[in-house]
Amino acid sequence: MVAPSASPPPETCDPKRPLIEIRGLKKRFGTKVILDGIDLDIYSGEAVAIVGPSGTGKSTILRIVCGLLAPDEGTVRVGGHEISGNLANGESMPFQIGMVFQQAALFDSLNVDENVGFILYQHSKLPKERIQELVKEKLALVGLSGTENLFPSELSGGMRTRVSFARAIMEDPNDPDDQPQILLYDEPTAGLDPIASTRIEDVIRSLWRERTCESYLIVTHQKSTIRRAADRVILLYDGKVQWIGKTSEIDKSDNPFVTQFFAGLTEGPIHANT
Repeated sequence: MVAPSASPPPETCDPKRPLIEIRGLKKRFGTKVILDGIDLDIYSGEAVAIVGPSGTGKSTILRIVCGLLAPDEGTVRVGGHEISGNLANGESMPFQIGMVFQQAALFDSLNVDENVGFILYQHSKLPKERIQELVKEKLALVGLSGTENLFPSELSGGMRTRVSFARAIMEDPNDPDDQPQILLYDEPTAGLDPIASTRIEDVIRSLWRERTCESYLIVTHQKSTIRRAADRVILLYDGKVQWIGKTSEIDKSDNPFVTQFFAGLTEGPIHANT
């Protein structure tokens, strides 16, 4: 879990208003412009993929949304509350946001139980036995019952990813505001074989269908993940949004960026970085 909520969602939260509002978002690292005036709206109940070539700022958007990174210019609002990027300095979030980092980012020295229950072990007043029960519940949701005592080195890549999912949806039952409402996935199927990728995509969908989260954003390069785990697609290139559309519209689009990216063509408006 990334951002514990210190207070209930603000009264300004309106189901007709975007859950996430991004306006004029700019970010650079050194002299390289990563995001150059991005405008985006994500609504409650959406499953959205952010795609594009490597280095176009997809993961940067996730880190700004969850408060781990500050924008250079522009505004990001979650539930009507502006996010400043000061999470490390104690900024509270209006919504619970769970982040699944690329390559799972598990603690190698901790077993599965300790990884999944890490936040509760460190910051809650729950007894150890209750936390262990909650860990088992979350592991069951991602299809990993009975793995509590295993260490990351004993898990396959797909299993490590699912452990990170369980950690992202862990909540304190004594805190009614602790249920994750937004999940952010950063390349959850990177490096996995097609079968393992399908399992991950199915878990992502099932967590959403079961209302474990309201909405999710997924950054991915995998075509199968885009088509199976998202209903709407945002394509970034050169620091800007080049296309937004439904997943079902990908093959019908005449947008040159869409055509080149999904066909893997070397000719077109997208210039290869290698």
